[in-house]
Amino acid sequence: MSEIIEKYGEALFSNAQKAAQTAYAPYSQFHVGAAVLSADYEIYMGCNVENAAYPEGLCAEASAIAQMVQQGKTTIKAIAVYANSQELTTPCGGCRQKIREFAAPKTPILICNDTGIIATMTLAELLPHSFGPDNLKR
Repeated sequence: MSEIIEKYGEALFSNAQKAAQTAYAPYSQFHVGAAVLSADYEIYMGCNVENAAYPEGLCAEASAIAQMVQQGKTTIKAIAVYANSQELTTPCGGCRQKIREFAAPKTPILICNDTGIIATMTLAELLPHSFGPDNLKR
């Protein structure tokens, strides 16, 4: 895990921060960006998109995952989540499950704000005892 963070952490942080700048958040003003590192070490970005009909918006993590999948990739090696907040802002429950669909339990999740990467944890720490694709194999 530390090897991926050492090599790609700064790029993931800067891409997640850049993605947040394009967020559509006219109601909350809470801008979130995500950057996903795929198995072939490409980075895909996404931002949150709010909607007047809550909760019909789109989270940044889901947006970045959709960009990755649209390019035919299905494995997340790492993901960074940036929020314009001083608080620790981790992926919501739904996004944790979406990440689980494409990531292993030991996949690093980088939590970022304007000061940089403020926390790193694994998907298993965020979503213990998860249910994923491997549970459906016969």
